Amino acid sequence: MGRLLPRHPSPLLLAAAAAAAICISSSSIAAVRGAPVYRADYLVDGNQLVDMQYHMGPVVSGSPTNLYLIWYGRWEAAAQAVLRDFLASLSAPAPFPAVSDWWAHTPRMYADQTGANVTGAFAVAGEHSDAGYSHGASLRRIDVQSVIRSAVYAYPDPLPLDPYNGAYLVLTSPDVQVDEFCRAVCGFHYFTFASVVGVTVPYAWVGNSATQCPGKCAYPFAAAAEYGGGGAQAVLRPPNGDAGVDGMVIVLGHELAEMSTNPLVNAWYAGDTPTAPTEIADLCLGVYGDGGGAGGLVGNVSRAPDGSAYNVNGVNGRRFLVQWLWNPVRGACYGPNSSN
Repeated sequence: MGRLLPRHPSPLLLAAAAAAAICISSSSIAAVRGAPVYRADYLVDGNQLVDMQYHMGPVVSGSPTNLYLIWYGRWEAAAQAVLRDFLASLSAPAPFPAVSDWWAHTPRMYADQTGANVTGAFAVAGEHSDAGYSHGASLRRIDVQSVIRSAVYAYPDPLPLDPYNGAYLVLTSPDVQVDEFCRAVCGFHYFTFASVVGVTVPYAWVGNSATQCPGKCAYPFAAAAEYGGGGAQAVLRPPNGDAGVDGMVIVLGHELAEMSTNPLVNAWYAGDTPTAPTEIADLCLGVYGDGGGAGGLVGNVSRAPDGSAYNVNGVNGRRFLVQWLWNPVRGACYGPNSSN
């Protein structure tokens, strides 16, 4: 059983974490690549040589990896249920093609220098509601770490502080604004600074774009915003009836895949610098099936009896649309609904 960091971390991993925490300032968080807003011209050319490299850092390999959810803002129970079911589906059986197949056939294939593969088991180990907007309704990127700190030191029910097997997800409601949300990113992942939270742990933030920019962060469930980069196919019906939440599923899958393969920004990515890494989901942005990518096309996906679009099945009868990811064996974007 692997861990993000061993219970007695090696000097190499400790040095990597310390160097990252010291050399990357809070202002640099804004420079680290997140899940970008949708652009029809953003997609990586399928014929382009992609130099995906391993940079000797750890991957998220704890089995299970404990997910701690922080619901920031005012959330409806129905929306929360969709996201919980998606997270449960990552490591639970479901009819093929399943969310767990999507995870097993791409992120799970990445490993660290010890041979430990990315985890195939997730457990929602704790949840915290921050319905009082403890840090306001407009957040800077560094404020997301303060939100995590507030949750792990909350009274009387704090979230566990789990530096060995934990990852933290900050999920913001539609009325919460975050730096660069809708303008450049739909979500991002990083690691906490010990000076803020007390330990170094991976985390991700994803926002609900339903009222702020559905055409940028909930595409293809809303009309794509114009970026001058070619057309986009018709709006698809969301599989769970909520464009904002179904769009969050896409972004959440994107960030979980990248957080798991590059948690300290020193593991798997393409490019020359960790401050602007091109990660395994960035390479396949906007591709959901065969034929996706060209001119903003989503690709071939399935249709449920009610007409909603999906490409994977989850627990409790749920269906989801997830983007394809870079497969290290095939050297191409790939998903379980591929005809190949």
